[in-house]
Amino acid sequence: MGSTVERTDEHVREYLIYRGFTSTLKHMDTEMKSDKEKGFRVDKIIEQLQQFVQSFDLCGLREYWQYLDRRLFCRLEDVYRSTVNKLRTSLYRFYVINTIQKGNLEKTQEFFQKQALELQTQTEWRDWFILPFIGTPEQNPAFSPYFSRQWADTFLVSLHNFLSVLFQCMPQPVLLSFDSEVQKTTSLTEENEQLRQMLFALQTECREQSEGEETVHHKLPLYVQNMDRLGDTELDLVSSQRPVSTAITPSRNFFSTFLPQGRRTPGKLPQTSGSSPSQAAVGRKDPSTNPPPAKSKDGFQAKEVKPVSSQASPSEAASSQPQQATHTSSHPRHKRVQDHEKERRELFSKPPAQTAEKRGEGGEVEPPPDTSSDPPESCSDSRGCQSGRERGGLSAEQPFIKLSQEEYGEHHSSIMHCRVDCSGRRVASLDVDGVIKVWSFNPIMQTKATIMSKSPLLSLEWATKPDRLLLLGSGVGTVRLYDTDAKKNLYEMNIDETHPRILSLACSPSGSSFICSAAALSGDSAPRLPVSGQLLLWDTKTVKQQLQFSLEPDPVAVNCTAFNHNGNLLVTGAADGVIRLFDMQRYESAMSWKAHDGEVYSVEFSYDENTVFSIGEDGKFIQWNIHRCGVKQSEQALAQDATGPFILSGYSGYKQVQVPRGRLFAFDSEGQHILTCSGSGGLIYRLTDGEPALESVLSLGGHKAPVVTVDWCSAVDCGTCLTASMDGKIKLSTLLAQKS
Repeated sequence: MGSTVERTDEHVREYLIYRGFTSTLKHMDTEMKSDKEKGFRVDKIIEQLQQFVQSFDLCGLREYWQYLDRRLFCRLEDVYRSTVNKLRTSLYRFYVINTIQKGNLEKTQEFFQKQALELQTQTEWRDWFILPFIGTPEQNPAFSPYFSRQWADTFLVSLHNFLSVLFQCMPQPVLLSFDSEVQKTTSLTEENEQLRQMLFALQTECREQSEGEETVHHKLPLYVQNMDRLGDTELDLVSSQRPVSTAITPSRNFFSTFLPQGRRTPGKLPQTSGSSPSQAAVGRKDPSTNPPPAKSKDGFQAKEVKPVSSQASPSEAASSQPQQATHTSSHPRHKRVQDHEKERRELFSKPPAQTAEKRGEGGEVEPPPDTSSDPPESCSDSRGCQSGRERGGLSAEQPFIKLSQEEYGEHHSSIMHCRVDCSGRRVASLDVDGVIKVWSFNPIMQTKATIMSKSPLLSLEWATKPDRLLLLGSGVGTVRLYDTDAKKNLYEMNIDETHPRILSLACSPSGSSFICSAAALSGDSAPRLPVSGQLLLWDTKTVKQQLQFSLEPDPVAVNCTAFNHNGNLLVTGAADGVIRLFDMQRYESAMSWKAHDGEVYSVEFSYDENTVFSIGEDGKFIQWNIHRCGVKQSEQALAQDATGPFILSGYSGYKQVQVPRGRLFAFDSEGQHILTCSGSGGLIYRLTDGEPALESVLSLGGHKAPVVTVDWCSAVDCGTCLTASMDGKIKLSTLLAQKS
């Protein structure tokens, strides 16, 4: 109970300081210094009693015991009164014995003189009045047991146990029960987590026995082997409520422990029919039928596994479909998949009309036209809408309607970063001159704070808790924690002098720590080689560095970082074109693979967190399966104005070139649509399961200079798309999502 009272006192002190009750706090501190109950700590009470005995303070000893009697003992039942009297008698005897052992006979006689009226009527003290007149009382058979060390220790232990039981049985106020409730909730949470992992392990074992075969794509860490991710369990639960049109997931998956129960269910499925008809068959396909992996240009191979192609042609799907039907006809869910695939084959058997969307050499899709004026909201990209209708033979309804578009024009140079905070109330934008604007757009557009920096700023990130704090990374090896409400710097952290360029910042969802990517200055001797870098974990509360991650094969500069929803996973994209996935529970790299030819500019987790999307210097937008290391799920070639470097032409042939710094793509609230950059405004695509991977649905437009970074703030049915360009203009496009 003592520890509970101590923690509660600290909470009360913090609350009084928060409320500004300084006088009440002073009175509380004064009374706590003279607290005779010692915060209900038994060891402190025993220590106080022993101090009175050792100092021969009989008055203090009597007063303190009388206080305990009035405050605690008098509330006990009558059956415990005899125990209290015995403890009081033993305490007084302990005092008398101590005076004789210390040779202070004056204090012995003083005790019997002052206590005579009280003790002479008590039979247990009748023989003790002759004690001061005995020469050697320690040798007297009647008193010798009380001079032993064993009797003193037995008395103190008995008194300690009695007070401990008394405090435990006392009725506690509601405020003190808070601590016990927290501990109880914590223990239940840990128990639920253990039971959930046991359940997943049993489900995986049963699934493997039913399938009769096991396919291991790469070596998993020991702590995630033989476990199934939550995504499959959720799909099993909802499969009876809606038709299945996505690919059947393999039974052996990765990072099951990082997707807690109650995680959001998979988003709405795309309604277009542009995906390959073999999606359901690919998951069950024999690995021997897959084509051999293609080697990358620099010979880099993914860690622990070679990439395997995850795409299948329609002809392969048609040949493998009968095997799937035979293998899965006994299961109700597989039967639904078979029926659904049969309908899709009939749909695709119809000869499609000649589409207006031409594919270039190498399978690249031509970029959407660069329009100078805003297209109609109903269908801003006629090619995308037409191709969606012709491929599937279905009417593709517009998912969004552009309601309005506003402009924020307080910047006077090109934008590097533009981010919305977690609550969706504030926006922080950084330009190349190092000027940061913190502003709001609801209900009106208004600048809240302007931050000027003497040193160049390269990165920014909103803190998650509290969301008013802003992390600012500079080019001189410092990171500042800025309070946007108080408009002042709270801390300035010195990261590393050898790696002064802070390229990326990412705050964990819990708000207790943040990731900092620091890079060395680029040299002129080998400009094409990736520069050295560090990936560091800092504690937000203590403002100290916790650890440095190992970057293999080389300590390269990390351009972009992103956490998953609970902060257990971290994905990074580096200048060497490698994507690395880190386990934030063990603080080590879980896997890495060569993703792009050139640098990785932007990387994000998908909505269900089973895949990772990335954009690189090679102009490709790729979706990666994190459960099968280095395996592509889809790939799309984008135009240069969507991936950078961004070029702004001026008068007299002057050109301004900017390397991507901020986020190059952002998802909507359900993860089914993506916002990217373009030369005249943002472009919104629909994610598909087939080829092409992206289907253009809406062009926001409104810019006269290339858009260099985007963000998407979603709230209910209305969402706000932010597109920032090289002329310092930021457009806010308000969209209305149409329910299907």
